[in-house]
Amino acid sequence: MVLARTKLIVGLGNPGREYEKTRHNFGFMAVQRVAQGYGAGFKACRHAAAFTAEMREGGDKTVFVLPQTFMNNSGAAVGNIVRFENITPADILVVCDDLRTGFGALRLRAEGSDGGHNGLKSITAHLGTDAYARLKLGIGPLPLSLDLGAQTDFVLGCFSAAEVKDIDGILESAADCCRLWLAGDMARAMTRHNKRKDNE
Repeated sequence: MVLARTKLIVGLGNPGREYEKTRHNFGFMAVQRVAQGYGAGFKACRHAAAFTAEMREGGDKTVFVLPQTFMNNSGAAVGNIVRFENITPADILVVCDDLRTGFGALRLRAEGSDGGHNGLKSITAHLGTDAYARLKLGIGPLPLSLDLGAQTDFVLGCFSAAEVKDIDGILESAADCCRLWLAGDMARAMTRHNKRKDNE
C-alpha cells in the first residue's frame, strides 16, 4: 500500500497591494497561476502567517503557500506549515524571483544555495536544510545605469512596460514547470525550461 503524500509549493513575495506587481513578487504570481489552474482558492491559514490553497490528486495533497511574513522572514510561515503537515524537504518546491538570472529565464534546481536571496535564506534557516527544490524566475540583470545600492529599489519596483508584455508567457512556463515537478518529472521540467537567455 502506497501512503499518500503531501507536497508544498511556496511562492515568495511581500504582502500588500503596493507590492502586488513588483519584480520581487514574481513567485507569488507564479504560484497563484498554478493554483488557479487546479481550481484551488486561497484563504488565510490557521496555523501560519500565510494564505494557502489545497488540491488533491490520487489521494495525494498539494498545499500552495503565499507567506504573509514579508520576504525576509518567509521561513517562519513555511516552517510552521511544514511541521503541521509533516512534509519532507524533498516534497517542497519554492518559487521566487532571481536578480542573477536574465529576465524571462527559468532555473529549476533540486537543491542548492540561497544565491543571496533573502527569502530562500530564511526558509533554509527555518528548515535546517537547503535540500528542497527551487524554481527561480529571472528578473535581471540590474540595469547598467544603476549601481548596486539601487538593487533594492529595482527588485521592489514594477516591471517595465516591455517586460509586462512577456509576463503571461513566463508565468505559464513557470506553471508548467510546477505541474511537471508535481508529477515527479523533475528531469523533463529542467530539460524543457532551464534555458539560457541572450542577456545572460
